Amino acid sequence: MAAPHDVPTLAQLIEAVREWLERDVMTTGGALGFNARVAVNMLSTAERELAVSDEHAAAHAERLAQLGVADDVELASKIRSGALDDRTDEVRTLVRASVADKLAVANPKYLTS
Repeated sequence: MAAPHDVPTLAQLIEAVREWLERDVMTTGGALGFNARVAVNMLSTAERELAVSDEHAAAHAERLAQLGVADDVELASKIRSGALDDRTDEVRTLVRASVADKLAVANPKYLTS
């Protein structure tokens, strides 16, 4: 928990709203139920991102460092210029790992289908 904030944490607030929507609002059906399902999906994504954001950021920074680039903009620029053509397998591995991290947050079901 980051100072100066106390409980409930951001993760606890998101969880509470998501659970309330699932329990009390989604069951109403109709447009409100549909909109609640959309909101639940968005909150679930936020929960997953909060849970792994530091880990994913560190892993991504390490992958970029292995290629000798500072960020995604520099990586894209070097790919476009051909500067990494001799390291295609490494670039492909980095990009796949980054996409897997994004999918793990956005919709983990895509990783198993």
